[in-house]
Amino acid sequence: MAALTDAKRLVVKIGSALLVDAENGALRQDWLTSLASDVARIKARGTDVVLVSSGSIALGRGVLDMPNTSLTLEQSQAAAAVGQIKLARAYEEALAPHAIVAGQVLVTLEDSEDRRRYLNSRSTMETMLGLGVVPIVNENDTIATDEIRYGDNDRLAAQVAVTIGADQLILLSDVDGLYTESPKIKKDAKRIDYVEKITAEIEAMAGDAGSGLSKGGMITKIMAGRIATEAGCAMAITLGSPLYPLGKLENGAPATWFAAQTDPQAARKRWIAAMKPRGTVTIDDGAKDALQRGKSLLPAGVTQVHGSFGRGELVAIEDQQGAQLGQGLIRYTSAEARQIMGKRSADIAAVLGYDGRAALVHRDDMVL
Repeated sequence: MAALTDAKRLVVKIGSALLVDAENGALRQDWLTSLASDVARIKARGTDVVLVSSGSIALGRGVLDMPNTSLTLEQSQAAAAVGQIKLARAYEEALAPHAIVAGQVLVTLEDSEDRRRYLNSRSTMETMLGLGVVPIVNENDTIATDEIRYGDNDRLAAQVAVTIGADQLILLSDVDGLYTESPKIKKDAKRIDYVEKITAEIEAMAGDAGSGLSKGGMITKIMAGRIATEAGCAMAITLGSPLYPLGKLENGAPATWFAAQTDPQAARKRWIAAMKPRGTVTIDDGAKDALQRGKSLLPAGVTQVHGSFGRGELVAIEDQQGAQLGQGLIRYTSAEARQIMGKRSADIAAVLGYDGRAALVHRDDMVL
């Protein structure tokens, strides 16, 4: 069974009901302060941490004195616009005493469906984590419509975990795990401490009721679990309302752990291997040797570019004899790749007129 202390890259999902008092719309400052202490302790042992946080609409409606009832789409967007400022400031102020910088990342469903936006999101968060920043991710409710929404932050958190290759996802919930039946209805319902694989039987145990200001129910958590575990990320559902919720989980608080079905890097490689290439790049013997030693593909090693493709699309990589060596997600369009092939990475800006990425295909986006 996974343990939080083993996490190398951790995503934590925080719902509105944990962060915002449902009675008055005020921030639960003591709770957020305790969470920040948890995050600081986890980061101190070398773990990357990303927080996927709801709360912008709930905080915004409190500032705007909106009724605690269903809002129209336009009202929700207005509340989110006000609340996002308050939410970002709250995390900034909570993490600052620990010398941790917070960064806001707002996403929509289109950002994961469009390969170019997906790569941009991934690159941005990778850079933030490399700089020691804690990304605070939220759905961009100010512009999202019903057609492009994730709809709940459980699945958003799972998608973020997949995007950054996290090995653990923690859903802080209003229940301490998955039960055989709803514990609110059946007093003798039993919590399942460990799920080896999400089956139809496990899915059938999930109810559909949300709570308070939250939108998701257990069914969305199981859906998140399927997304995460199939991508190599273990997931836990645990009670989030107590102070220091992550510390309590570390010390054995009740939870349901879902086993990862592979490791994140292997899952990503399988995804890349299963895709159909949109073009081909031919490389010289020096680049071939570099790839076989685990290096990225640089423009200098490319001799030919075939096909028409956009940034982030899949290309086949061939040697001078036409033998396919592998395939990967290219960081430039076909037109740009033709312009910079054979050039040093340091010359990319002069050729294209703007700073680009050094690698044409990064080793993390490549399967040989």
